[in-house]
Amino acid sequence: MSRRNGAGGAAATTAVVFGEVLKHHREAAGLTQAGLARKIPCDRSHVARVEAGTRVPQETFAKACDELLGTGGVLMRLWGRIDWYPEVQHPDWFERRAEMDAVAVALHEYQERVIPGLLQTPDYAAALFSQVMSGPEVEERVRARLSRQQRFLADGGPLYVALLDESCLRNMVGSAAVMRDQCAHLLEAGRRPNIRIQVVPSDRPDVARPNGSMSLIELPDGHRWVYSESLDRGHFNDDPALFRRHSHAYDVLRADVPSARESAALTSDVMKGYEQHEQSRSERGDLGQKQLQRQQRRQLHRSSPRYPRRRPRP
Repeated sequence: MSRRNGAGGAAATTAVVFGEVLKHHREAAGLTQAGLARKIPCDRSHVARVEAGTRVPQETFAKACDELLGTGGVLMRLWGRIDWYPEVQHPDWFERRAEMDAVAVALHEYQERVIPGLLQTPDYAAALFSQVMSGPEVEERVRARLSRQQRFLADGGPLYVALLDESCLRNMVGSAAVMRDQCAHLLEAGRRPNIRIQVVPSDRPDVARPNGSMSLIELPDGHRWVYSESLDRGHFNDDPALFRRHSHAYDVLRADVPSARESAALTSDVMKGYEQHEQSRSERGDLGQKQLQRQQRRQLHRSSPRYPRRRPRP
């Protein structure tokens, strides 16, 4: 399924060119890949992959780079003209859902343990897929997943309301750095006028949660679907009575949980926890490296030849 980010027409450039332009402005600003990554913030490897043309950057990444590097909006304009997903292949069982996402006028989701695909960062998605596959298949799945996001993250995108069980934020996927960036992306996405993200706190046993993750999809012709997933299969049901029942339960849950603003505060607190964890890990690594260097110096000193000291004669 092919979708384009531009206002229409063919792609004007490639991911490789975007990476080269980013690299040019980064070097002109006197920043290393690690230096730029710290300012965004993200992992250095993400910057490296974008510059190499092997990782699709999100709009928020391009915007942040424009601001940090003082490009005058060059990267955002270039990002909007690139056809990032010319030949994306979804798993056969998911193709129908992807087609619905491409035209849906409204989407309401409830998710447990894992961030919804429409809100995942590239590194989060890659870490998730790497649990069950490897190599080029991971990259292809990540590209396919990100291709679904563009319509919802673009200006004027369809209504998207996501209720996330707190376990989505607490369940570490990949690393603390991956989760820190994922939380930051949720905060950024939640600022868009068409997206609302609310977190269902884990310490609220009084709240009636659905039995599992689900999506309520409304199409342009008014047709409405309930969608859920098992291990490797999507389940669709367009029974009006079933949709009304699930929609009612969803509305009650949304009314009972913290607002989008309060949920953003909780997400920010969780993100800070991951930042502290990553900083502590980095400091422990630096300390371990220093201790290793001291140990190596002591070993070198002990193994070096010893010469008898010459004592002054009386």
